[in-house]
Amino acid sequence: MKRFLMVAVAVAASAALVGTAFAQAGYGGMGRGMWGGGMGPGMMGGGGQFNCPGAAAYGQGQAAQITEEQAKELAQQYADQYLKGFTVERVLPFTGRGGTMYSVELKGSDGQVRTFHVNHWGTVMPFGGPMRRAG
Repeated sequence: MKRFLMVAVAVAASAALVGTAFAQAGYGGMGRGMWGGGMGPGMMGGGGQFNCPGAAAYGQGQAAQITEEQAKELAQQYADQYLKGFTVERVLPFTGRGGTMYSVELKGSDGQVRTFHVNHWGTVMPFGGPMRRAG
């Protein structure tokens, strides 16, 4: 009886470990998902899957791209609305996933500098993402 109990505990512990490993592996374990399906457009099996607007717009190609002038205008509009007295100092293009994006430096009247990111769809956000910052 004691031997049976030891084997049963060992099997239960192994089952718990295997279940935890599969739960931590992500969607579909190693068969599909991020590892098995490879890293490609959308990374989750195609654009639009799982209601992801970034993945849905990924396949739109060059039609959604903005120019450096448009990025400058969008950043200035953002500054006019949220950062009174700031003007666009410099626009720096860089290539990111999905196309060309822009890093825009704005300068205030007292010499303060703010850096913004304009993605290839024209979304302006503080450098580092849309999260709220302290201070």
